[in-house]
Amino acid sequence: MRLTTKALTQCAMLTTLALGLSYVESAFPLSALIPLPGVRLGLANIVTLFALYALGTAPTLCVLLARCTLGAVFAGNMNALIFSVLGGVTALACMAALSRCRGLSVYGVSVGGAAAHQCGQIAAAMLTLGNAAPLYYLPVLLFVSIFTGSVTGLIVALLFRALNAAKAFPLSR
Repeated sequence: MRLTTKALTQCAMLTTLALGLSYVESAFPLSALIPLPGVRLGLANIVTLFALYALGTAPTLCVLLARCTLGAVFAGNMNALIFSVLGGVTALACMAALSRCRGLSVYGVSVGGAAAHQCGQIAAAMLTLGNAAPLYYLPVLLFVSIFTGSVTGLIVALLFRALNAAKAFPLSR
């Protein structure tokens, strides 16, 4: 993969935006509304979904890995890196596959990515704990992912509509 200066700059800006959204989200924990451990809205996934459609899979993977790594470094929690990377890469792989399906909107792609993210995080928990106990929590997380994925999909759809109307960011696909 060879990135142009423009694409590299876009990746850097999107990584910064994703880090900022992740930080904002951590300042306002969703656990006050939904008292379930591990449940987050996933605002940084807005950037991942946007980048997938705007830049393609390879640059989005760069943005995702940079966000996960820098987020863990800035938070001082390198143990969370495995959860972020496994969840994010699983979600990206799922969204990349789903985005190629005709007739599937950004909402469907987003919900699929949210569900895949939860599966990746459960896999990380199983690796960390060394047993299959986290699988019992997966149905709860998958149910919540319908809502979080829908919110992310709605925000990205509105963003695409606004950018297309302004002709500010032509999509590569």
